[in-house]
Amino acid sequence: MSNKNILSATSLNGNDVKNFQGESLGDVKDFMIDTNTGKVRYAVMDFGGFLGIGNKLFAVPMEAMELDTENKCFKLNADKEKLKNAEGFDKDNWPNFADSQWQSRIDQYYKI
Repeated sequence: MSNKNILSATSLNGNDVKNFQGESLGDVKDFMIDTNTGKVRYAVMDFGGFLGIGNKLFAVPMEAMELDTENKCFKLNADKEKLKNAEGFDKDNWPNFADSQWQSRIDQYYKI
């Protein structure tokens, strides 16, 4: 019995994130793991900017994303406007991922 749903994090880093209309929303930069459960809670993705300048990072709950193995990308039910309005952060100022209020805001924004 093989399980195609077990993949290394490095094989997923850099994967494109697209919406269900095929529009590119950015790409995955990292994953945040809940060390109490071992569960991947958030994918950190970038959006915007040009050649890495001015990019905004976002933590998107994994439950809001779907892995499309055929097209080697993640699918997110959102458009660019939703990401522009989402709570983001820059590469030098990451949020406290353990803060339950922050988690609640992010999860609610993505309807998790």
